[in-house]
Amino acid sequence: MMMNRRAFAVLLGLLLSFNTWAGSKEGEAENDSTKINLEYGSKGFQMTTSDNKFQLNIRGRLQFRYTTPFEDDPVTFEDLNGPTKNSLNINRARLKIGGHAYKPWLKYYFEYDLWASRVLDFRIMVEKWPWLNFKIGQWKVEYSRERSVSSGKQQMLERSIINRPFTVDRQQGMTVYGHLDGGGLANFDYNLSMLTGSGRGGGENDDSKLMYVGRLQWNVLGDGVPISGSDLNHVKNPLASIAFAGATNTSPYTRFSSSGGGSLAGYGEGVLGQYSVDQWLFETAFQYKSFSWHSEYHQKQVQDNVNDMVTNLEGFFGQGGYILNHQAAKENNPLYEVAVRYSQYRPNKAITMNRKEEYALAVNCFFNGHKNKLTGDVTYFEFDNEIAAQESTGWRFRLQYDISF
Repeated sequence: MMMNRRAFAVLLGLLLSFNTWAGSKEGEAENDSTKINLEYGSKGFQMTTSDNKFQLNIRGRLQFRYTTPFEDDPVTFEDLNGPTKNSLNINRARLKIGGHAYKPWLKYYFEYDLWASRVLDFRIMVEKWPWLNFKIGQWKVEYSRERSVSSGKQQMLERSIINRPFTVDRQQGMTVYGHLDGGGLANFDYNLSMLTGSGRGGGENDDSKLMYVGRLQWNVLGDGVPISGSDLNHVKNPLASIAFAGATNTSPYTRFSSSGGGSLAGYGEGVLGQYSVDQWLFETAFQYKSFSWHSEYHQKQVQDNVNDMVTNLEGFFGQGGYILNHQAAKENNPLYEVAVRYSQYRPNKAITMNRKEEYALAVNCFFNGHKNKLTGDVTYFEFDNEIAAQESTGWRFRLQYDISF
């Protein structure tokens, strides 16, 4: 798929204007505030004015994936029992631009999906005080840690089967957030968001009811776990966090993804205000000396206001991993990690034997941390549906190379 020409023109214009502006006073003194410092670091190619009033970071990422016998996580029995297909795709291709303007605390970020030709993120952040920050635009709402971790920094090759039914995903709106550090155990992160609730690209709500999302994270040991999979730094002091989050929304949608609003299996395409969705989660995360842990428990209630029906959904996953040779990092040699995950999803809690389970084993080879890594995984799926008298199992193998620059 070709990149949208208009978006490409905007990005190119941004870069050219920055360069033209920077060089407009060529020949002035070396300490001129418009002189540009160019370097490459953790945020990619970085251009900064000498007075640090303006900064532009440019990064790119490519992700290649081979999969057999099916590509996406199976949703139905037909997906699990379908014909064997081998696929080799560019799974993700991203362009990321960020930085600050006028003040170091007035930040911006833009992310474009080159492969699918769509804008993923665009946001402005005011981060002057650690305890009180503001954000407006479109981004992945801070709800679940699994969805917040970038697809380029995951411990497993991909997110679990419960991400699809429970993620709030990308939304447009505004949020207030911050970090509260009272010393010792009094260490918290919070996010409160007011959103259109229409998904990616949804600039307006379908009715007067907005989406509201809240998250409170307690950093139990005095410091939070980084929003990144795997303990690549072999942290000497344990890091742990416990989080609670909740969301409420009324819209035509029962699920969200990077494509925008959509429908869960078993739900038809909704009309305006048809579905009232209330959900919450409990989450844990831990890292210590090459070992890392992450778990989430979700509940979600979907009320169909048209057909007067209520359905309760439930999901859980737990995963852990260990770096086998952390000493190799001192010699800039590849790091190797083994990770496992168990996930369970119940589409309707009223039906006892109606669940989907996932057992996954992954092996990571980090050539340069998450920026350059090779991941392979094998997954076993087990589906049960008591009412339909169906039971099915299946295996899947994937191999993925991810590089950021």
